[in-house]
Amino acid sequence: MSLFIEFSILLAIATLIALFMKLIKQPLLIGHIITGIIVGPIVFSLITSTDTLHLFSEIGIAILLFIVGLHLKPSTMKKFGKVSLITGFGQVLVTSVAGFFVGRALGMEVLSSLYVGVALAFSSTIIIMKLIADKGDMDSLYGKISIGFLLVQDIVAILLLFFIPILASGDFAPSSVILLLVKSAIAFGGIYLFSKKFLPSLIHYVGKSQELLFLFTLSWGLGIATLFKVFGFSIESGALIAGIALASLPVRDEISARLTPLRDFFIVMFFILLGAQMEVVNILSLIVPALILSILVLIGNPLILMTIMGLLGYKKKTSLQTGFTVAQISEFSLILIALGYKFGHVDQYIVSLVTLVGLITIFGSTYFILYSEKIYSVLESFLSVFEKKNAKEEYSSSDKYEVVLFGVNRIGYTFLDQLTYSSHSFMAVDHDPEIVKRLETRGVAVQYGDANDINFLEELPLKTSKIVISTIPHFETNKLILHQARSVRDRVVCIAVASRIQEAIDLYAEGFDYVILPHFLGAQHAAEVVMDLKANRSAYRELQRKHRENLNLHIEAGHDHP
Repeated sequence: MSLFIEFSILLAIATLIALFMKLIKQPLLIGHIITGIIVGPIVFSLITSTDTLHLFSEIGIAILLFIVGLHLKPSTMKKFGKVSLITGFGQVLVTSVAGFFVGRALGMEVLSSLYVGVALAFSSTIIIMKLIADKGDMDSLYGKISIGFLLVQDIVAILLLFFIPILASGDFAPSSVILLLVKSAIAFGGIYLFSKKFLPSLIHYVGKSQELLFLFTLSWGLGIATLFKVFGFSIESGALIAGIALASLPVRDEISARLTPLRDFFIVMFFILLGAQMEVVNILSLIVPALILSILVLIGNPLILMTIMGLLGYKKKTSLQTGFTVAQISEFSLILIALGYKFGHVDQYIVSLVTLVGLITIFGSTYFILYSEKIYSVLESFLSVFEKKNAKEEYSSSDKYEVVLFGVNRIGYTFLDQLTYSSHSFMAVDHDPEIVKRLETRGVAVQYGDANDINFLEELPLKTSKIVISTIPHFETNKLILHQARSVRDRVVCIAVASRIQEAIDLYAEGFDYVILPHFLGAQHAAEVVMDLKANRSAYRELQRKHRENLNLHIEAGHDHP
């Protein structure tokens, strides 16, 4: 069979499996591995051009890590909050140790157990971000925390990409270490100087042609990866550094967008290759250890994260939803294992084992995240052990407030600013301990709690409220707030925020007095400003001054977008 026909059949099968994965709401990554199993020796044994597949998969990994590097500015770590750092590093450490001992109990060698433990610790940023976005939870507390600590995990994984080749050399003599440091200084120093002195001007020149920009950035990424290979590092680490070198340039998003389709094609080959490398005899011996390790990931990882978040003062629902986002292993896990195989640290059995764990955990965790609300309602009474009693919950039920504001992030912050300078008595409600702490420092009456908890809502002093405002972008939560507020005071004015037109219509149908659609309201306000100021540039300058002051206040409050 010719190479062309072989790859045509391969892509056709991959497409059919991907369509089925989309139908059952599963990440396509699972479909690609299953495609590999189908075309590999277990089923049809269609692949003969393994060298080509290996090359394509290596290119795919390099482009993937290059794009990851594009989104990692050197200042990225400064933006991580305390919670992201503690949960990110804490969960990776605990899971790695637990995975190591489980691996040893299953009879693995020390080095193999280390690889398996580390592989189980990382969760997929790409898959989780897509699932959270599909649910409309990117602005939720658990969504923000999850994205934060997943990026921390990515940075830990990136550091390992540099460490593995050093471990592979096995030469830790002083002279070898000094030589390695010199090579590192030359490689990193050279790229840093080039990226600062020449790269911006070069990108500005080639950026005038979209085709030339595409060709240059692809050559840059693969070229630096090759240079790192020559210097004794891994191709993966070189591709990553190549991306980081371009991360501060204004064209990074355009470069990322242009390379993404190419990445998607080549990385498919990597996952297909993982599936194709499994064998019948191999897979039968994998089932029991794969199930044990999958249980550690599906149940152990969420429990570890929930414990950490409970100790940090978060509510049990937030902890559970965040915990579900670490209930699968990452594409980084598979890349690290493949790298270990390349350097002879692990055998094909370990690669197949981790691949099978990836299939099981990604499949299971997807439904955990999609149905987290229903799972929480079933498990709620058993989760109190992960929630410490917080002093922030104590307040006098006799307190009287004219306005109760639910959610004090971004839109809620603007309401809070206006209420602070008004004559209305008000209370804020939020379930982010960091926000609550900041408001308490300012002397704001604030209550820590989950607005989706009916027992918590029943304890709030809503009887005296004239206005209830919810800036929480979640339909069911807003409906619950409305019904509770109207049950104790039927004439209370209720205002909510929606992100979609149909959601706004449904909230009006439920009985809300006014529903804010931020983009429509912003457009309306902008139009009124233009009609009012017309072509008066001095008036625009004064408006700009006030706007910039307000934007800086939002940045200080930790808001990254409107």
